[in-house]
Amino acid sequence: SSGMSKKILNICHEIEEDLAKITGFAACSVQPNSGAAGEYAGLMTIRSFHIANGNPQRNVAIIPTSAHGTNPASAAMAGMEIVLVPCDQNGNINVNELRKKAEEHKETLSCIMITYPSTHGVFEASIREIMDIIHQNGGLVYMDGANMNAQVGLTNPGFIGADVCHLNLHKTFAIPHGGGGPGIGPICCTKELAPYLPCHPFMQDCNGKGAKAVSSAPYGYPMALPVTHAYIKLLGRQGLKSATEVAILNANYISEKLKDHYKTLYSGENGRVAHECILDLRHFRKEYGIDATDIAKRLMDYGFHAPTLSFPVVDTLMVEPTESESKAELDRFIEAMIAIKQECEAVKAGEMDKENNPLKNAPHTVNEVSASEWNHPYSREKAAFPLEWIRDNKFWPHVARVDNGYGDRNLMCSCEGWLDN
Repeated sequence: SSGMSKKILNICHEIEEDLAKITGFAACSVQPNSGAAGEYAGLMTIRSFHIANGNPQRNVAIIPTSAHGTNPASAAMAGMEIVLVPCDQNGNINVNELRKKAEEHKETLSCIMITYPSTHGVFEASIREIMDIIHQNGGLVYMDGANMNAQVGLTNPGFIGADVCHLNLHKTFAIPHGGGGPGIGPICCTKELAPYLPCHPFMQDCNGKGAKAVSSAPYGYPMALPVTHAYIKLLGRQGLKSATEVAILNANYISEKLKDHYKTLYSGENGRVAHECILDLRHFRKEYGIDATDIAKRLMDYGFHAPTLSFPVVDTLMVEPTESESKAELDRFIEAMIAIKQECEAVKAGEMDKENNPLKNAPHTVNEVSASEWNHPYSREKAAFPLEWIRDNKFWPHVARVDNGYGDRNLMCSCEGWLDN
């Protein structure tokens, strides 16, 4: 009905206003349907701005090597030339190299794509210097909002000096992640860039300057937006700030509690991380004969979905607890990780077989544990209930160990009955 349409439109406009305030910007568009679509929309907004201002040659996007993989993909989709900038040994952008690249391409520089805090889970102290270098050479700053969970209420992209950013409503603003989304990646920008936000034939305020539509619908996926609307309105300014503070606290709590067992690969100048920490497992293969994949799969036996595996650094686990996890849940995760480290030590000491051990065979399904045949030197109890509290609320994995590499290279339809027909 027209009444319902007006209410949904009001929610869309209120969310755009709220997100603009939260990010410190003047305008917002909820049209992009994913984080990657938000990146593309932000870049096309920048591209449209340069063209309108008589600088169509500005098509170089500087991207740090630590960036999300979608960053260079989005830049390529937007027709930009990609120039990579390396990171230093601490995982931060190499500012001297950045300055050289920016000056080298100052006549064609379009923008930099930067994530804050970085993909390495660190608040880079040189963030404003980086932005100044880009601005001094005629470029604009696109901030990837994937890690806004560590900014909301404490700082914002506009205050830091960015020109445009995207947000993942499915990460930072309560849209469910499960089942693939729906992903929503709105972009927010400065007053200068506002006229160049993505337009749509059904939008009445199109001025002809903006980027072309990035979604078939003018407001992306509006039926999911009431979730974000309620989240923002119910929490308010102080609640959003508290969520950010707890997300940062939780990540640092895990990093600190595990420091005697797992090294946190990158941290800031104060020795702390942002809202996520990267646990360094690169030496495990040589020292224990166990790799990051083994640990990720063994975590399933302890009742935990594995954290991000081997990104942004190979053979690491990136733990991002967010504000949603209770201290009791964090303590269970910490206890599980310590127990897994002890299992690694047992393999090293020869107390467990190097190949036929709970780590190499993980995860263990209920069918395997309850089968009459058991061909492992460790007990069924060790496989399925390695800690006493797991008995009270066991989450059983449904699929046993698979060969990840083979599966990635050999896609097979598992739709039973389809091939027969």
